[in-house]
Amino acid sequence: MSQGTTLITGASSGLGARFALAVAAQGQDVILVARRADRLAQLARTIKDRHGVAADVVASDLAVPGAPAKLIAEIGKRGLAVNTLINNAGFGARGAFVEIDRALQARMIDLNCRALMELCHAVLPGMIQMGSGGILNVASTAAFQPGPWMTVYYATKAFVLSFSEGLHEEAKGQGVRVSALCPGPTRTEFAEVAAMGDSALFKRFASDPEGVVKDGLKALAANKAVKISGAMNGVMAESIRLTPRGMARRIAGSLQKARQG
Repeated sequence: MSQGTTLITGASSGLGARFALAVAAQGQDVILVARRADRLAQLARTIKDRHGVAADVVASDLAVPGAPAKLIAEIGKRGLAVNTLINNAGFGARGAFVEIDRALQARMIDLNCRALMELCHAVLPGMIQMGSGGILNVASTAAFQPGPWMTVYYATKAFVLSFSEGLHEEAKGQGVRVSALCPGPTRTEFAEVAAMGDSALFKRFASDPEGVVKDGLKALAANKAVKISGAMNGVMAESIRLTPRGMARRIAGSLQKARQG
């Protein structure tokens, strides 16, 4: 018997695919969302064969205006309900702000922030009505300080963290759990897309994705507002509060800046 249905965005690879496998192992049906339909179909087959739960696939580019609403409409058309939402879709880009394509950075805001907010707004009323449900928003340790040479990405994750904490307070008295997961650099495809693989930050502190997923699901089950994944990441994130902002900016920038020469 199904333990409910979890909607996972960015499910075609990295943390998203691992979240899907983890919740399926718990007996939950899944709705897999990402742009790459072929990868989603392959993952759905794996989930069905391995765990015997339902795995629906919806190919969607959530950065496109109106896409989240179309996704929710498609889910309703299929007669499905969302008991848990894992907002994992997102991407970053590394480099000087003025040198990164403007449309790419606007797309980053649309995906990392707007789509995440719209999906929360779409599913939360039903969860409140049922008096149960959960939302896990994937933020980042980048949320805790500015990030020169990944300026827009860091800003989007600051939004996700602040938004999630506010939503946590609004929803906790209504039976709905909301958590923000803040991983540090993680060994997934994200690092390749963001051109982070050669950064000092990634090389020094990258974590394994399985531990991040475990931390996120455990935090959501406990309705923990914020979970920083990894002991060292936790120490670093908390230390930012005691660090002068100017120094925090310079440290983050020195870790992210592309190698010169």
